Order: sequence, then structure tokens, then C-alpha cells
Amino acid sequence: MFVKKVLVSALLAAGIIGAVGTPLASVAAVEIYVNVAPPADRYEVVPAPRRGYVWAPGHWQWNANRNRHYWTAGNWERARPGYAFQRPQWVERDGRWRYQARRWDSDGDGIPNNRDRTPYGANRPADSDRDGIPNNRDRTPYGANRPRDSDRDGIPDSRDRTPYGGVRPGDRDGDGVSDRRDAAPGNPNRS
Repeated sequence: MFVKKVLVSALLAAGIIGAVGTPLASVAAVEIYVNVAPPADRYEVVPAPRRGYVWAPGHWQWNANRNRHYWTAGNWERARPGYAFQRPQWVERDGRWRYQARRWDSDGDGIPNNRDRTPYGANRPADSDRDGIPNNRDRTPYGANRPRDSDRDGIPDSRDRTPYGGVRPGDRDGDGVSDRRDAAPGNPNRS
């Protein structure tokens, strides 16, 4: 009997310690659904643009204690290069209204990054060689279908007498004929 009590006490203590020691999620996602539509947006004078900031217009929020909407005035948000600002809004679905909080969207598609399968615009197919064929359908995604031109003189290596530019190894005079086959290996005007 005593052993049973000690065992139960130890398990209970371990459970309490484990519950206290378990880290909690640092960010909680809260979605608000209401049955009352928000009033029409109020007119606000948009101030002159400020460098490095984006104007976030005013919007309606929900006060659960008073069971009604209240207006929040517009404000300046510090700009985030490479992101599009999505203002807060109410969206109707099946007769209920859902509040979508303000957010920054990296690819500007309107889907929040935390729910976007391609948050950085990867839904646009990559085309590394810019031939108009997406990499996932291109047999040569990096332009291997183009003939190689090592010295970039516009003549493909297969037809270039000096594919590495200038003098070819084994051709002292640089006339494009190897020294072994050149009648005058020191004279570029004679082969």
C-alpha cells in the first residue's frame, strides 16, 4: 500500500514538473468570427507620403466586451523592402464575418505567408537560361543547348581555331595552325 502511494505521488510530481517545463507556443493565431457586418469604412484624409513608410488606412475592429465594432484610425507602418502591405479587412463567408489582421506579404499574391505554399513567389516557374521554357520542363535549363564559346568571341568552340582566345597551346605565332603542322611556326602570316 505504501509503495503504491509513493509511486502515484512520484508520477503526479513528474507530470506536474513536465507540464511546467514544457515550452508553450510563442505566437498564438487568433481568428475572429462575428455575425454582424462591419459598418462602411470612414473617409480619412491620406497624409503626404513619407519616405520609408507605408500608410495603413483606418479599419473597423471588434470589441467582444461591448459586442460591437469600433473604428481604428490609420497610421504609418515602417516599410519592409520586398514585401507588399495587406491592410486589415473583414471577409464574409457563409453569413459570418472573419477579421483578417494586417500583414506583410512577400510575393504580393494576397495569401498570408504562414498559409502560402510558395511565400516568396516560387509559384512562378524559374527559367535560368531565359529561353521561355520553365526549368522543370526544359531539357537544358542552364542553356546547355547553346554551343559552347569559351572565349566569348561569338564563334562556337567546335568551329573556333582559338577557342580559349588568342594563342592556342602549341601555336607560338597564334595563326590557328598548330606548330607541328605549321610550315613557319614563328610567322603568323604564313602557315
